[in-house]
Amino acid sequence: MSSRTLYTLTATLDYALHHLSVEEQVAYTNRTGVPLQELVLIVEANRYPGTFNLKHLEVNGTAPPSAYTLEANQMRLPLANPLSPGEVLNLSLTYDLNLPSPTPSPLTRPVPFGTTPRQTNLVDWYPYVPPYDSVKGWLAHAPGYFGEHQVYESADFVVNLRITGAPAQAGASSSQTPSLTIAASAVPQIDGEWYRYRFENARNFAWSASHDYLLTTRTVGDVAIYSYAFPIHAAAGKASLETTANALALYNELFAPYPRQSLSVVEADFLDGMEYDGLYFLSNGFYNLYSGKPADYLVSIAAHETAHQWFYALVGNDQAEEPWLDEALCTYSERLYYERFAPEALDWWWAYRIRYYDPRGWIDGSIYSYTYTGEAYRAYRDAVYLNGALFLEELRTQLGDQAFFSFLQDYVTRSAYSLASGDTFFAVLQEHTQADLTALLDKYFANR
Repeated sequence: MSSRTLYTLTATLDYALHHLSVEEQVAYTNRTGVPLQELVLIVEANRYPGTFNLKHLEVNGTAPPSAYTLEANQMRLPLANPLSPGEVLNLSLTYDLNLPSPTPSPLTRPVPFGTTPRQTNLVDWYPYVPPYDSVKGWLAHAPGYFGEHQVYESADFVVNLRITGAPAQAGASSSQTPSLTIAASAVPQIDGEWYRYRFENARNFAWSASHDYLLTTRTVGDVAIYSYAFPIHAAAGKASLETTANALALYNELFAPYPRQSLSVVEADFLDGMEYDGLYFLSNGFYNLYSGKPADYLVSIAAHETAHQWFYALVGNDQAEEPWLDEALCTYSERLYYERFAPEALDWWWAYRIRYYDPRGWIDGSIYSYTYTGEAYRAYRDAVYLNGALFLEELRTQLGDQAFFSFLQDYVTRSAYSLASGDTFFAVLQEHTQADLTALLDKYFANR
């Protein structure tokens, strides 16, 4: 039996009223090696005023201590008795979500949770237990203005979804099947009106519902690729599908086999792209501007977000404190995509995706570190993503292709389903080269 945390979620979405009712059970095993005096839950939905309404909470079948707190995105539960290593704690929560309609803003980006006239996106929609570090304690970070602040352990999910209030198909009676499509981190078993999912050893479970999705599919080996786009963007939807399928095949070869049965790419009514385990979003802005050519941001960002299934989902990291561990590697994966599938567009990628912005800054800062010239997001992106890609290009040149790709495969394989760190990255790297990397690290890292 797995000692991973098990989340059992039963939810009903009223699509018309933008309301989700949830019953959640959490079986948490203390794998930290130390007794725990409290348990922390991350409750991202509570960041949005009037959204999270906790109706009932039990700890091991009894009411929790009155001293528990829920502030911003964190719930802290003091435990009546310390939770010993190996001991299991069971939580039961019932709550409602009145889904918000966030306004996209270049100052606080992206904002994927909530509803728009075209879709409802349920991401980080349930309270979950963050990892615990023996030195730092709970890896529970405050949100930043940009970037991702959350840290996820691998866990198991049993999810049961039901939809009400969906629009009926054109010309259909109210008793007929509603015209609604669900995109999710996994493929469901349909049981009457219920969508039932099992998703194991995963960072999270995300899903999106819309009455307006155009679905196209492809397979890569045994993996089903699903593209969900708005009908006005049919051609761009097919391009995102093809890019995702090609990128998945490439990263299977270069990094490690993709461990899921499916991968979904979803057009989104918010800025930028956003990754989740088994699913990622691409902003409708990329679809609007799609040129039909590989030298296009829709293609490069689709390749980037696909790479997050390896650097974020398979190999986890502290996204707040060391965002370069996933973002730099995923940006460089775009370069690998163009090298293999569209070498004629590689010069465009270097010129307009990377060097146009004259990237600078230490790549090993946190999401809270970047503030130069009042353009913090630009400073963060230029350092972590773009300068990070330049670092990896120089590292590849110094190591040579054979050692470089052997290193990446070893790093992914040895870090799979765990949380990697910069120390992990460089410890594995040292086993694959005798080269003196001091000058290279001094150029790009503040703390190496």
